[in-house]
Amino acid sequence: MEQKRIRFSANNKNEFIIELREKVKAYFKMKGIEEQGNLNLIFKTIFMLSLYFTPYILLLSGVFSSFTGVLICWILMGIGQAGVGMGVMHDANHRSFSKNQKINKLMSNTLYLLGGSPLTWQHQHNTLHHGFTNIEGHDEDISPVGVLRFSPHKPLKKIHRYQHFYAWFFYGLMTILWVTTKDFKQLIRYDKSGVTLSNNKSFKQIMGDVIISKVIYYIVLMMVPMLILPFAWYWIVMFFLVMHFTSGFILTIIFQTAHVVPTSKYPVPDENGTIENNWAVHQLYTTSDYSPKNRVFSWFIGGLNYQVEHHLFPNISHVHYRKLSKLVKEMADKYNLPYHVQPGFFKALREHTLMLKKLGRVYAIE
Repeated sequence: MEQKRIRFSANNKNEFIIELREKVKAYFKMKGIEEQGNLNLIFKTIFMLSLYFTPYILLLSGVFSSFTGVLICWILMGIGQAGVGMGVMHDANHRSFSKNQKINKLMSNTLYLLGGSPLTWQHQHNTLHHGFTNIEGHDEDISPVGVLRFSPHKPLKKIHRYQHFYAWFFYGLMTILWVTTKDFKQLIRYDKSGVTLSNNKSFKQIMGDVIISKVIYYIVLMMVPMLILPFAWYWIVMFFLVMHFTSGFILTIIFQTAHVVPTSKYPVPDENGTIENNWAVHQLYTTSDYSPKNRVFSWFIGGLNYQVEHHLFPNISHVHYRKLSKLVKEMADKYNLPYHVQPGFFKALREHTLMLKKLGRVYAIE
């Protein structure tokens, strides 16, 4: 079914984003720094890639031969996967990792290390999620599998009454779906919708790339361990799933606690397809920050606790968001706009849980 074209209001507090952009531009000029990543990001990249690859190398070298030791290595690889996704791949796919677009292209391909495809992810995340945050029928992040209800505009099922209990299991399946069916389904759906994912490659070429990448992924992460490690094949499969469950769970709870929370709005376009607010103001109503004072946690999750800043400035590296958050809050207060933030991550998780419960028991939320 063809999606209805969405437009954002052009007359609702445009001064907010105009003045904010001027202040952000002045900040970088005053500091004499670039908007892209810095040495902090380079160090993080080395750390996260090492956290992913080092346990794998140790596994194959036979350093750990016990079941417990091997399991811990696969869990660490899952944590490393999530770290690469949040702190490296995410910036690169937004072209904020480096001023050099060739480097951004190279680092965006780290998504293959998670079992995903950069082109499909860019369209889902950059175009749909950032462009139409929390808008039903456009933002695919609020359209998960049918047993989960992330939008008040989705049909309510009896099973949703318990989603605040079982949702956490499905969160762990996120990257497992990436490495199995999701990319193929998205590619076919986008092609049928007339979406152009690449100006240089046809649908068949992109599909071929995805197939080849997944074959290589399975060879490296499953077949090689099966040939080398002293465990039956089904244990290797189990370890592989544990790794992906770990990474998927971390990634999902980090992202969903910023959008599926009680403070978030789910705007509906009017009969002309127009959203009440302009795009920037829309981001304030649909997004929330958390843990602004926990710098270690923020470092590890790639600054994704500053989701408001990220949605307003997706082409600026996350290493700058903590400083920019002060400017965003200042401008939001000046224009009497919401700036949602939870003091800690567990408080944000609690709010997300409450929202899951609310979405599972009522049909519509104002």
